[in-house]
Amino acid sequence: MADRNAGLAALMQEANFSHKSLARAVVTSAARSGEDITCDHTYVSRWLKGSIPRGNMPQFIADAIGRKLGRQLTIDDIGMGAAAVSAVQPELGLDFADKPESTAATVADLWRADLADAETLVRALPDSAAWTAASLRWIVAPPDGELSRVGSRAVGTMDVEMVRSTADAFSMLDGKFGGGHARRALIQYLHTDVRPMLSGAYSDAVGQQLHSAVAEALLLAGFMSYDSGLHGIAQRYFIQALRMAQAAGDRLLGSSILSAMSHQATFLGQYRDAATLARAAYTGPAGSLGPTMAAHHLAMEARALARLGDARGCDLALAEAERALSQRTADSDPPYIAYFDEVELAAEIGHCFRDLGRSVEATERGAGSIFGDGLNNRSDFFATMVQAESYIIQGEIGRGFEFALSALRLGEGLKSARCVQYVRELQGRLTGGMKRAAEFGEFEEQARGFRLWQEAA
Repeated sequence: MADRNAGLAALMQEANFSHKSLARAVVTSAARSGEDITCDHTYVSRWLKGSIPRGNMPQFIADAIGRKLGRQLTIDDIGMGAAAVSAVQPELGLDFADKPESTAATVADLWRADLADAETLVRALPDSAAWTAASLRWIVAPPDGELSRVGSRAVGTMDVEMVRSTADAFSMLDGKFGGGHARRALIQYLHTDVRPMLSGAYSDAVGQQLHSAVAEALLLAGFMSYDSGLHGIAQRYFIQALRMAQAAGDRLLGSSILSAMSHQATFLGQYRDAATLARAAYTGPAGSLGPTMAAHHLAMEARALARLGDARGCDLALAEAERALSQRTADSDPPYIAYFDEVELAAEIGHCFRDLGRSVEATERGAGSIFGDGLNNRSDFFATMVQAESYIIQGEIGRGFEFALSALRLGEGLKSARCVQYVRELQGRLTGGMKRAAEFGEFEEQARGFRLWQEAA
């Protein structure tokens, strides 16, 4: 039996609310956010006994009491924060919801649960069926209706620009320091600043822009979570990002999110799912895909096919990717995919050929895959580590160790579970004969001084 909510009772007394008057105030609060709810004095009685309502109801209660008291309240203030997290269902965030407002409620619950480190979500294992269901729903779902809302807070284009600019700043930190560096700060920003925007007042045009911006931020949250090794919550952010992009009518962004899902699936060894997701990303926009995005999605498909041992399919996808990328122009694609260029494609080619056992081609084609600009340390780390592995596979262990040490230097400032896994895979490639070689002793002595080598051991 739930414990009595003493905090809520105290706030009701302070605000001079009866059961019935609070119920009416909560209905009014919901109406300001564009939701039509049912609430009477019996609901309030249950809350006081410790019951936690679903969806946005806790926030409506906090808003109603806070408005009467003249100060902002959170669901923690009304005694529902911890209980709301503990009541989270394991399947939260895995569904592609029917309505945009359901998605807004879901992401709010995800952010809250993530910040509370809810074990059932944050460290859950990915659900392969959820990838399939979400991608299919995205492909066949009809467009949503108008996104205009009537809420208590006006939201305009400047608010949307703030969301985009803040997400861009976090994206820069992600590439330079890894997903583990500022992931929690991003989630806190989304929960504190962006959540109220989704339930605010905006026109249909602003609503579309807002949902697109939030979808991009969720995509970043998914990638940072994935890079941190938190695959269950990452998958949920990707799925909700896809639904947000659908609400915004942004098919190109939706295809990028599917491509990110493919990237995660390949890393997790779900290669068939990864290939299917990449193909859906490529075909879903139905002719509106620009050359850079086409090249990126084809490269993701190639990565999955290489892991499956499908050399012919991989070669065909890479050839298509190179042809597509050669056709890019300054304004042919959305700004968020501008990072994918010849250097990035070379890195993907290096990964593919390494995985196919074609190590000489991996070192030749992947040689130009390192930025070296100090802003893309994680990408440079991955590309350098692939070069190291490819040389080691060829038997050029001295050269391979040189690249490995370069990668470890790049990794010193990176908080990334993926980077640790790359080092672990390199360690697994070292045979007994290699470890007996004179070059290994010198290499290992230096490698032990690097954080990623120690974490991977």
